[in-house]
Amino acid sequence: MHLLDISLQSRVIIGISAMVLLFGSFIIVFIANQRKKLQYHKNLQAIHQQQQQQLIEQNLKLEDRVKERTTALQEQKENLQVALTNLKASQLQLVQKEKMASLGEVASGIAHEIQNPLNFVNNFSEITEELLLEMKELLAAENGNVKTTEEIDLLVEDIIENLKKINHHGRRADNIVKNMLQHGRSSGNEIVLTDVNYLANEYINLAYHAFKVKDKTFHAVINTALDPTLEKINIIAEDIGRVLMNIYDNAFYAVSEKSKKNEPGYEPTVTLTTKNEGNKIKIIIRDNGVGIAKKYTDKIYQPFFTTKPTGTGTGLGLSLSYDIIKAHQGEIKVDAAEGEFAEFTIELLYD
Repeated sequence: MHLLDISLQSRVIIGISAMVLLFGSFIIVFIANQRKKLQYHKNLQAIHQQQQQQLIEQNLKLEDRVKERTTALQEQKENLQVALTNLKASQLQLVQKEKMASLGEVASGIAHEIQNPLNFVNNFSEITEELLLEMKELLAAENGNVKTTEEIDLLVEDIIENLKKINHHGRRADNIVKNMLQHGRSSGNEIVLTDVNYLANEYINLAYHAFKVKDKTFHAVINTALDPTLEKINIIAEDIGRVLMNIYDNAFYAVSEKSKKNEPGYEPTVTLTTKNEGNKIKIIIRDNGVGIAKKYTDKIYQPFFTTKPTGTGTGLGLSLSYDIIKAHQGEIKVDAAEGEFAEFTIELLYD
C-alpha cells in the first residue's frame, strides 16, 4: 500500500514536471516569437524610416530640379520676350520705312504734278507780259492805222487765250494741293465718301511721275478705261491710295525692267480699268512687263517676300496692301504670266 502511494506520487510529480517543462518550452517559444516579431517590426520601421528619408531626399532633389528648371524657363521666357519686343520693333520700323517710302513717292509725284501746271502758268505769264509790251508799243505808234488796230485785236485775243490757260492750269495746281490736303486730313482711320475713278486716276499719275524721278529715261504709255457709272463709296481714301501706289509702282518697275531687254516693237504699257458690278467696284491694273512666275503668285502677299533685287524693295508693299483691302472687306487678286503680264484686281464692296 505504501509502495503504491509512492508510485502515485512519482507519477504526479513526473506529470507536473512534464507540464512545467512543456509550459516552460511554450513560454520560451512564445518569448522567442515575440522577440522575432519585435525585431521584425523594428526592422520594418527602420526600412520605413529609411524609405521616408530617401523620399524626403528625392523630394528635395526634385524641388531643386524644379527650381532650376523654373529658373531656366523664366530666363528663356525673358529672352523670348526681349526677342519678341525686338522683333515687333523691327517690324514697326520696316512698316514705317515702307510707309515713308510710299509717302516719298507720293510727294515726288505731287511735286511733278504741280510743277507741270505751274510751268504753264509761268510760261504763259511771260508770253502775256511780252504781248502786253508789244501792244503798248503798237498803241504808242497808233495813228489810226487799220492794220495796227487789227494787230492789237489779235494780241488781245492771244492775251485772253493765255489768261484762260493760266487760269486752267492754276486751278489744276490748286485742285492737286486741295486733294492731297484732303487725304492728309483723312489720315488715320477716317472713312470718307470717295470718287474711286478720280482717286485711281490721280494716283497713277503721281506714281508715274514718282517713278520718273528715280529713272529720268523711263517712259510708259498709260491707258485708262474708267467706268462713268461708278458711284462714290465710303473708304479710307489714304489707305486705298497707298494700295494703288504700291501696285502702280510695281507695274512701272515691271515694264521698266522689260524695256531694258530692248525687245523689238515693245512698248511699256500700264492699263487702269474700273468697273461697276452691282454692289462691287473693281479696280484692275494690268502691265505688259516682266510678269510673275506661277511659283511666286501664292507668296507675293507674304511679309518681306519680294522678287526685286536686294535693296530695291522691302517686301512689305503688297503685304500691307493685302491687309488694307481685307480691312475694307474686299479682295485683291492677281493673274500673271512670267515674261508677259501681271494683272491685279481690287474688289471693294459697297451698299
